[in-house]
Amino acid sequence: MRWVRLLAGVLLLALSSQAFSQFPSKPLRIVVGFPPGGAADVTIRIIAQGLSAQLGQPVTVENRPGAESVIAADAVRNSPPDGYTLLMGTNTAMVAVPSRANPPYDPFRDFTPISTLGNFTMFLVVSPKVPGRNVAEFLDYVRANPDKLNYASSNSAALLAAVQLLAPEKLQMTHVPYKGDVQALNDLMTDRIHMLFGTGTGVPPLAKDGRVRVLATLLNARSPLLPEVPTGKEANVQGISIVPWAAIFGPAKMPADLAARLSNEINAVLARADTKEQFDRQGFEPGGSTTAELAAFHKSQWDAWTRTVREQNLKFD
Repeated sequence: MRWVRLLAGVLLLALSSQAFSQFPSKPLRIVVGFPPGGAADVTIRIIAQGLSAQLGQPVTVENRPGAESVIAADAVRNSPPDGYTLLMGTNTAMVAVPSRANPPYDPFRDFTPISTLGNFTMFLVVSPKVPGRNVAEFLDYVRANPDKLNYASSNSAALLAAVQLLAPEKLQMTHVPYKGDVQALNDLMTDRIHMLFGTGTGVPPLAKDGRVRVLATLLNARSPLLPEVPTGKEANVQGISIVPWAAIFGPAKMPADLAARLSNEINAVLARADTKEQFDRQGFEPGGSTTAELAAFHKSQWDAWTRTVREQNLKFD
């Protein structure tokens, strides 16, 4: 019986190697937990188009919105680890939700890291009616007016970024949660609230018209959408380790050589000039990584997220 098991193992390995050598032999799909038309959807469709050209097979995007991307992540978790079903994982599904709830998956055990994609734009935006032409002047104003100012958040990343900005100096502002950036920006323009971390492309037109004031971007480089706005580092913003990010994951137990192959293909797409040009128009900062680098980055974001939630006793609405 031992030789039968040995033979079966050899045959399985041979079949697996043959399947990998022929990969991909059919279309791939990337599942995203957000509806069509949003920043995540636009970003992943740029990647899918480039990846299709790289692999010589169609790469489709499947929108599975709902439950803060839990539905999409769970769908990929239950898929075969053959490389044909992938997840566009963001900080929402892979860090935020598991840090405060119990989704039907473990963000580390149930997925194979493949490659980072990059970071979504996040701007520090204030009402044009408050003093402060830069971050230091605005924080001085907050310090001089404890509990008299409000800040908004429309997602958990924006909330944690605000907390990390205010907490080191124990600055006191009142948190007002919103369901989206649009209403929050409307209230910022009318001085009902005084600060928010805004994402996406909605901020630049308002900034250019003088209806909001943008003090910094949390991207590593200045955003092409507002190139005059300094980075957090340039503005001496301290302590913010939270960024809205995106990456590609597969189901658990994906063969390492297959994950590495997909990582290389995705990184090739990210390195293309036309990809960067399209991302610049969306305010998305492309990244790219090895599988090991994504695993380490995911862990670092998890540690920063859970530590901030615990230390500040944050409650999410």
